[in-house]
Amino acid sequence: MVQSKFFTAEKIFDNVTAITGMAGEKCFLVEGSQCALLIDGLTGVGNLKAFVRELTELPVRMVATHGHLDHIGASFAYGQCWIHPADIGLLYEHGDPEGRLGFSKSGAAFQALRTEPGLEDVTPLCPVRTYPVQDGDVFDLGGVELEVIAVPGHTFGTIVLLDRARRVVYSGDACNGNTLLFMPGSTSIEEYRESLLHFKSFQPYFDGMYGGHGPGPVPKTLVDEAIELCDQIMAGTDDQAEEAFLGRPCLYAKRKGPDFRREDGGIANIAYSKEMIWRKEPDRKVELQLG
Repeated sequence: MVQSKFFTAEKIFDNVTAITGMAGEKCFLVEGSQCALLIDGLTGVGNLKAFVRELTELPVRMVATHGHLDHIGASFAYGQCWIHPADIGLLYEHGDPEGRLGFSKSGAAFQALRTEPGLEDVTPLCPVRTYPVQDGDVFDLGGVELEVIAVPGHTFGTIVLLDRARRVVYSGDACNGNTLLFMPGSTSIEEYRESLLHFKSFQPYFDGMYGGHGPGPVPKTLVDEAIELCDQIMAGTDDQAEEAFLGRPCLYAKRKGPDFRREDGGIANIAYSKEMIWRKEPDRKVELQLG
């Protein structure tokens, strides 16, 4: 294990290092023979780019599983990032240094912080050269290939990365015990279910998932649980437990405790709003111009 005042790094495979930020958010450094891929970039509190340089001498690219502030921070240090086009707007919207600092400090609710960060510790917002990633793309690192699977839901541009050789998926926030689908930029439950069915088609090629938060790996059956929850939400048979998260009211598909563990012993859970259950059809009205 390697530790600094901002980060903790631990090997999970011979060529993969999990890096944890101050609020418990996670990213993954995957090394091949030619280059390395940093999957997500934490909040940008602390110099993640410099920390990664201590872990590998390979050239490093960064890919974001989606555009939220706890995943894109290092993109402002690298000045470039691979990201799904649907989430480029989120990357800049969530780039505000004060917001990223606030998220990092929120880790104090779960554990004592090793340092008290300030704005001077936050990588400042800057233009980022973005490269598009799409479903089916492959990152070839030299003897290590990571396949992109699009899983729109948590955001419209959410992706996961599959390593068939090690039978693992790096899943960001795509599917976990606290999948948030009530936020601006999230899809409907109906659309998320379709994404999960696409994700499920890859289940024969992986055994577990390492996500952007919490312990890992989680079993691949989490995807099946999430599909079942979508079915229950759409049928109105879920628990519809009223709560608030990030200051926003929402419903949880299954009742849970303060540690986010489901009362019924399941793992997957979805936070949603009733207004975002069904796909919204585009407005096809035609306005007549009189003149």
